[in-house]
Amino acid sequence: MTETRYVFITGGVVSGLGKGVVTASIGKLFQFRGYSVDAIKIDPYLNVDPGTLNPIEHGEVFVCEKVWDFEPAPGYIFHIAEIDQDFGTYERFLDKEMHPSNNITSGQIYLSVILRERIGRYLGKTIQVIPHITDEIKRRIRGVAERNKPDILLVEVGGTVGDIEAMPFLEAIRQFRLEEGIRRTALVHVTLVPLLETIGQLKTKPTQHSVKTLQSLGLQPDVIVGRAVSELPEDIKRKISLFCSVPLEAVVSDPDVEVVYELPLIFEKQGLGEYLCKLLDLGRERTLGESYDKWRRLMDLYRNPRGRIVVGMPGKYVMITDSYISINEALRHAGAFNGVKVEIKYLDTERFEKDPSYMEEVLESVDGILLTPGFGSRGVEGMIMTAEYAIKKNKPFLGICFGAQLLFVAFSRVVMGLKKANTTEVDPNTPHPVVDLLPEQKVVKLKGGTMRLGAHPIYIRKGTRLYEAYNKPIIYERFRHRYHIMPEYALKAGKHGLTISATDKSGRIINAIEIENKYWIVGVQFHPEFKSRPNRPSPIYKMFIQKIINFKTRFKNDPKC
Repeated sequence: MTETRYVFITGGVVSGLGKGVVTASIGKLFQFRGYSVDAIKIDPYLNVDPGTLNPIEHGEVFVCEKVWDFEPAPGYIFHIAEIDQDFGTYERFLDKEMHPSNNITSGQIYLSVILRERIGRYLGKTIQVIPHITDEIKRRIRGVAERNKPDILLVEVGGTVGDIEAMPFLEAIRQFRLEEGIRRTALVHVTLVPLLETIGQLKTKPTQHSVKTLQSLGLQPDVIVGRAVSELPEDIKRKISLFCSVPLEAVVSDPDVEVVYELPLIFEKQGLGEYLCKLLDLGRERTLGESYDKWRRLMDLYRNPRGRIVVGMPGKYVMITDSYISINEALRHAGAFNGVKVEIKYLDTERFEKDPSYMEEVLESVDGILLTPGFGSRGVEGMIMTAEYAIKKNKPFLGICFGAQLLFVAFSRVVMGLKKANTTEVDPNTPHPVVDLLPEQKVVKLKGGTMRLGAHPIYIRKGTRLYEAYNKPIIYERFRHRYHIMPEYALKAGKHGLTISATDKSGRIINAIEIENKYWIVGVQFHPEFKSRPNRPSPIYKMFIQKIINFKTRFKNDPKC
């Protein structure tokens, strides 16, 4: 192929249907046939990127390998590496690094147009949504296609059809499809087919209304993916086909699945891959390849665990599990490759602060503890209490980013005797600022895109637990932080059994710590979960799960551990 084909994915009825998984699964269908795939996510909110959004409201902020210098107009540069959580889904399914410019937000589009107007780029013109905003949207989509030249470019539109803020994007897609001509684009609409439990029946009316809204905007879906608790029966598919003007073979079932990576296989079984190839005039020149067989074998690994472990995840954002979606998946990847199903127990650390006895009870019931990332002071004392518990009880423990910083705060208090040690993020007046701002962060005024972001080299000390996991002296992992463990305190902690297991090249920035005389307690400043894949788990997560299994089966009743 020499020309990129485009598949647009929209959603209807409600948000949170799993359009990201559908998008990634469609991409996998093309990969099964040997086509190259890339993906765009459109987010209609006015933020330039999701970096300043609350995870409880928006879900996880995903971090890219690279930082993109977004230049909406000459002389204006914004650094972007923080993007929508769906890009984590794309990376995990498609096993490729996504570029930050593939995340298009309304904020970026309007900022570009307005700044260009201010510097005189549109002199004599009245700036309007059509054509200026829609043209900028189309330019960004084509820019991704020109940069990477994929065979297939997937474009997912966030939110639902009918949202006011999404209107310019849907209009741009209408224009785009007209400009590209037939057989160059396809439109997949994902809708909810709810089960009305009072009568035990799936209802198609929400789908019908959603499609009518889409049609009123000049867009006719080529494929309808029905999200439901179970597979859509034939009569429901026929009804959707009839009322929504799509062929019966283009109505595809998207049922609940225990292993999310099974969805491409479910779609393939229904013929979606062949149908989209025909729709895009790709012909039947490529059949399912070795990657399809590998994916099927991989699913066997996930479906047949030999055991079960429970990982406690104390944190600040446990009200919405999407806040930790990459961590959740990294644990599942590591569990599958260690032959176990990982059950995650989300724990609200604010409750720990109110009821320490509850904390003791619930942490005793889990096999290992993962202390989660976060920002701000809410629930932090409960997170520190968790780390103190792990140190005292010698429980397998992994701290990620903020979780690693709070592990060091707990160590400073419990082992070093610095009872008022803290991070200055929580207590700016602490007499022992064991965690403080990076020097370059102390002069920063803006918040968006100004943290230490993207992938950086990490230098691992040999003989450490971290080196055992990676078996390399230098690795690259992704970061997202302003504060760090202070070297002067970490060096003092070395006399009390704490090891600095990784730094940057200069040795100035501490990237990982671990406690020597405990079974397995490790904290990492980076986010290894962002690079974990279902077929290639993160080394540190894989080791964490392995150590939990060993601890549970061999050491749990050994008082020396």
